[in-house]
Amino acid sequence: MRISFLVPAFNEAATVIAVLDRVWALDLEKQIVVVDDGSTDGTGDLVQKWLVRQRNRGKGAAIRAAVPHADGDIAVIQDADLEYDPEDVPGLIDPILRGAADVVFGSRLSGGRPQRAYMFWHLVGNRFLSLLTNVLYNTTLSDMETGYKAMRMEVLRSLDLREDDFAIEPEITAKVCKRKLRIYELPIAYYGRTYAEGKKITWKDGVKAVRVLLGIRLSG
Repeated sequence: MRISFLVPAFNEAATVIAVLDRVWALDLEKQIVVVDDGSTDGTGDLVQKWLVRQRNRGKGAAIRAAVPHADGDIAVIQDADLEYDPEDVPGLIDPILRGAADVVFGSRLSGGRPQRAYMFWHLVGNRFLSLLTNVLYNTTLSDMETGYKAMRMEVLRSLDLREDDFAIEPEITAKVCKRKLRIYELPIAYYGRTYAEGKKITWKDGVKAVRVLLGIRLSG
């Protein structure tokens, strides 16, 4: 099967080439679609070969902009910041290739893979949001906010995604859970960044995630 890597990127000139080199080295039939989300540091100029441009609207808008250009059988959302290791992708897509899963989440919180010690309150927030997801949708996810999500392309195209920013993560999670799709989790490595190193998500995104999870659960 052909794998489409959807790469939202905002001001990631320091890391995007290293990420794409690692993706390209994978022994997979693949396509790379990079969406430059209005970067001001020259990110788009570095990735012309794979580039789609848009004004700065956020990660969710960038993922939606990538979808019409994707021609693979499986979509993998790949951040451009080196927090997630492309070497985990073959394992991530294996349940889909075997026909066992529709969606696979790479879990940073299930253990068994290298983890950088990162900010305590981010860990608390991630665990709370995962617990809320499990209560609302009767599931057992350990890391609903993970940036490593893989799914059959027809699933991604059918989700009617609307969130523009980091709320795309709870939106994807809520919508695949509500549809009772076959979701698997696999442990992944995580090389988390500090804010000084360029991390962008904040507590405000956590508050919005709660709203999205509740809103989708209560919607018709």
